[in-house]
Amino acid sequence: MTLIIICGATATGKSDLGVALAKKIGGQVVNADSMQLYKGMDIGTAKLSMKERAGVDHHLLDVATVESDVNVAWYQERARAKIDELLAMEIPVIVVGGTGLYIKAIVDDLNFPDTDPAVREKLNQEAESLGGEILHARLVSLDPAAALAIPKENVRRVIRALEVIEITGLPYTANLPRVDSTRYPQALHFGLVMDREKLHDRIDLRVERMWEAGLVGEVDLLISQGLLEGRTARAALGYAQIIAHRAGSITEEHAKEETKRVTRAYVRRQETWFSRDRRISWLREDSDRLGIIEAAILSS
Repeated sequence: MTLIIICGATATGKSDLGVALAKKIGGQVVNADSMQLYKGMDIGTAKLSMKERAGVDHHLLDVATVESDVNVAWYQERARAKIDELLAMEIPVIVVGGTGLYIKAIVDDLNFPDTDPAVREKLNQEAESLGGEILHARLVSLDPAAALAIPKENVRRVIRALEVIEITGLPYTANLPRVDSTRYPQALHFGLVMDREKLHDRIDLRVERMWEAGLVGEVDLLISQGLLEGRTARAALGYAQIIAHRAGSITEEHAKEETKRVTRAYVRRQETWFSRDRRISWLREDSDRLGIIEAAILSS
C-alpha cells in the first residue's frame, strides 16, 4: 500500500514531480494545496492544466466554490476517504502540496473541536473592528507556533485558531499529534528544497508569468462569482493583492510586487513548518529526485 508525501515550499517543483512519479508507478495524485481546492483559482495557484497532468488522475482539485470556506476538518475527511479508497484498490497514492497543516491532517491524528457560534461571532466582530493584524498579533502571543503556520492575511484561519484556544483553554497546536499517532505509518515523506536565492528568482518569474497569463482577469471573473464573500479564497496570495488593487488602495504594479514579497515570506513559513517533521527526507534540486523516491519505495 504505497503512500508518498511530496511537500515543500512554493515553486520547488512538487506538482511536476508528483506527475512524473505517478506515471512511473501507476499512481494517482491527491492535492494538499489549500487554495487549489477552489474552482477557478488556476493561474494564481499554479494549478496544473489537464495537459500538464499528463493523464494522471488528480483528486481534491476544484472541489469548492470561492465563496465557501473550506476548513481543515472538511479536508481531512475527504482526503483520507479518497486515499483509503485508492489504497484499497492497490493504487499508489502521491499526496502533493505545500499546505503543511493539511498534510499533517491527513497523516496524523489531529482533533478538531466543535465550533462555538458565540465565540466565533465575537472574534468576527473583533476582526471587523480591530483588523486582522491585531488578531494575528494576539495569536502570536498565545500560540507562536500556530501564528507561524497561519499567515495574518488568512483572517478566517486566525479566527479559528483563537476560537479553539478559547474553547479548549489550550494552544491551537495542542491538537497537533504525537510522533506515534500517525494514521499512515507506511507513508514515505519527501520534501523538496532549493537554494534560497534561486527560489526567490523562481518566485519572481512565476509571478510575472501569472500576470502575463491573465491573473488579474481571473480575479475579476472570480469576484463576479462571489470571491469577495469567501474569507479563505480571497486571502490567497496574489488574489488578495489584486482585490486591493481593484478596490483602489494600491496600483497594479504594487500588487504584483507585493505578491512577490508575501510569497517569499510564505516560503519561509513553509520551510520552518516542514523542517520540524523528522519523517521528511529532503531532496535538493540537483539530485535525482525521482530515482531516490523510486529506490525508497522498492526498499520499503
